[in-house]
Amino acid sequence: MNFSLPVISLRWLPVWRRNLRVWRKLSGPALIGNFGEPLLYLLALGYGLGGFVGEVKGLPYIVFLASGIICASAMNTATFEGLYSAYTRMAVQNTWGGMLAAPLDIDDIVLGEVVWTATKSLISAIPILIVAAALGAVQGWGALWVLPVVFVTGLCFGAMALVVTALAKSYDFFIYYFTLVITPLFLVSGVFFPLEGVPQAVQIGAQLLPLSHAVEIVRPLMTGQPLHDPVFHLLVPLLYAGAAFWLATVLLRRRLMS
Repeated sequence: MNFSLPVISLRWLPVWRRNLRVWRKLSGPALIGNFGEPLLYLLALGYGLGGFVGEVKGLPYIVFLASGIICASAMNTATFEGLYSAYTRMAVQNTWGGMLAAPLDIDDIVLGEVVWTATKSLISAIPILIVAAALGAVQGWGALWVLPVVFVTGLCFGAMALVVTALAKSYDFFIYYFTLVITPLFLVSGVFFPLEGVPQAVQIGAQLLPLSHAVEIVRPLMTGQPLHDPVFHLLVPLLYAGAAFWLATVLLRRRLMS
């Protein structure tokens, strides 16, 4: 097995551009889904559940929730793209096999796919930010700094998803990842409630998870609250992204070249 570090070059751009051109053909229903789903979450949970909850950490619940929903959407979008869509291109459509016949290698394909998953996260986050602003859940133009954080979150979860894709034998394999990894992350990373109210062991575990650090940055940026340790909170998902990118490259070299 080749454990060498991935070779970084601009040859990932054709891979990214190819995925963008395919997405543009389906962009209409995709964008409607990006607007509709967060609007339903914010209305149903923000106003519905928020009527019972009241304020959380000094914020109306819909304001508290909106920042968490953006991070969770970035995670889910990158994960879905890195699992189902990437597996389809690899094992069903044999798109990656065709790319390898061009002047591209596996490192270029993996990097192009990772950047594309982060781009999809960004595409899904922008409508949520617009909806949140329309509902009064955003405080000022400083919230635009959320977008680079969303991109980093997409890099992290897209790379992690490609590791799973490299090991998958079928679409059914992804159920394990969603059930054992993504769903627990979704529930214990501060998206729906503050972590101060959960047992200390859970709080410590959450500090090891990349999504909780993304929430720690995005929530102050959207609500105008003080931002604490932004470099540290940004480094954690970046470290996850770098490690997962390297591992995905190693595993896909073995799978595609065997």
